[in-house]
Amino acid sequence: MFHDGRLSLADTFENGFNSPAEERLPDGLDNLLAAQAVFPLVAQFEMAGNPKENEVAGAVHDRIDYAWPILTDRVRHIPEYAALFVDAYPHIDQSSDITIADIANALSAFMIWEWTSFDSPFDAYLAGDGEALGPLQKRGLDLFYGEAGCADCHSGALMTDQKFHALGLPPFGPGRTRQWDPMVRDVGHMGESNRLEDAYAFRTPMLRNVALTAPYGHNGAYPTLEGIVRHHLNPAASFDDWSPDLAALPDVPWLAQIDFAVWQDSREMARQRAVQNRTVIAMNDGDVDAIIAFLNALTGATAQADRLGIPDAVPSGLPVDGPLP
Repeated sequence: MFHDGRLSLADTFENGFNSPAEERLPDGLDNLLAAQAVFPLVAQFEMAGNPKENEVAGAVHDRIDYAWPILTDRVRHIPEYAALFVDAYPHIDQSSDITIADIANALSAFMIWEWTSFDSPFDAYLAGDGEALGPLQKRGLDLFYGEAGCADCHSGALMTDQKFHALGLPPFGPGRTRQWDPMVRDVGHMGESNRLEDAYAFRTPMLRNVALTAPYGHNGAYPTLEGIVRHHLNPAASFDDWSPDLAALPDVPWLAQIDFAVWQDSREMARQRAVQNRTVIAMNDGDVDAIIAFLNALTGATAQADRLGIPDAVPSGLPVDGPLP
């Protein structure tokens, strides 16, 4: 899980997972997705914030598991949430029985229910409906599994080999580097493995519903499917042609220069260029259009509408965002 692979099933810490929480991951997690769900809650740049801003961030600064009781207590003291947990889980009889693992498992169950889909035109085609794909999509399928080489990495039911590859994506932002690394850089799987051969390599993303998940690349370097497809075909040329205005960033002028500071480090940029070892694949505009048409055929019918829908309100009383424009 995660682009750099910092969470996985393993016996490294005798709790079933290898994770940033190490031996302090909560007990009782149902699956890998539940383990993943606890980390945005305590991540500085996601939900926790900075150490002096709130008690959760302060607790995490001392030790990650010090945040679990604080977060759990917040849920326990919202009566409607407590009642929902009692109704949902046989082992919970009262609010005090709720644990952070129960919260993570509930998040996991929601994500599995809401975003699992195998009802795309491509699925129908695989099931024997020869008319489920149009001519351009069929041509894209042939290219994807043939001379374009996409399936070398995007294979299997989820269309990912779950491995790590260095594609030479244009860098920006602080990224995620190794502990104590003073450099502003996004080192990819090397941050987890500490092996030089894993530098700037990121996990192959699955492609189901990919047309709905812009921007593309681990850092959102490309706003369109066409951009990321063309990058795969010729990473070195695409890297050199890339422009910062393609990055999906909010307009914050005082941060803009910092966001792209890595481009001023000639040695770091040379290191990133050096890992671009993919063979250039010659495709014309029609071929690219066909591949994109096939990628659009991976969108499931259920993925285009929320199964549970957006609620009018939530028990915490926090405001609810409406649908995206």
